[in-house]
Amino acid sequence: MKIGIRNIYLSLVICAALVSCDKNDDFGPLTDARPAIPVTISNASEFRPGPAVRASKATGNIQIVLQIPAESGRTIKEITRVAASTTFTAIQATTGFYNTTPIAGSGNSVTFNSTFAEYTAKTGLAIPASNTELGRRFYFLLTLDNNSTIIPTDVRVLVTD
Repeated sequence: MKIGIRNIYLSLVICAALVSCDKNDDFGPLTDARPAIPVTISNASEFRPGPAVRASKATGNIQIVLQIPAESGRTIKEITRVAASTTFTAIQATTGFYNTTPIAGSGNSVTFNSTFAEYTAKTGLAIPASNTELGRRFYFLLTLDNNSTIIPTDVRVLVTD
């Protein structure tokens, strides 16, 4: 009889503990954390699975246009930092950036411009064959008009003829 009462009591304690736990559905180890204000790459031509822009060997220019929704109520102040890397942590570092000079935004968009020559000089990597991606992706730190920051998804560059 004592064992039966003990099991009932133990079951009630376990149920009470499970019910009283605060379950946070907002974030977990498998959650895809998204910024409050989404950033799109308006000149992306492919999604591999992230956005990819095309850059022609004929011109040697790389252009990435980042944009936030006009209805967000915010504007882009600047691109504060740019990293060219194979990992996301490069933009969170304190040194080793591709570009540390702020690039001024214009309303809800900002444009990053570079060249293949600059990419080669700053990364030490050669430009690959056509229809191949550059060896490193671009990561950005955006600062909004209220000085909040957003790190959007990385951007790939597809080399074309």
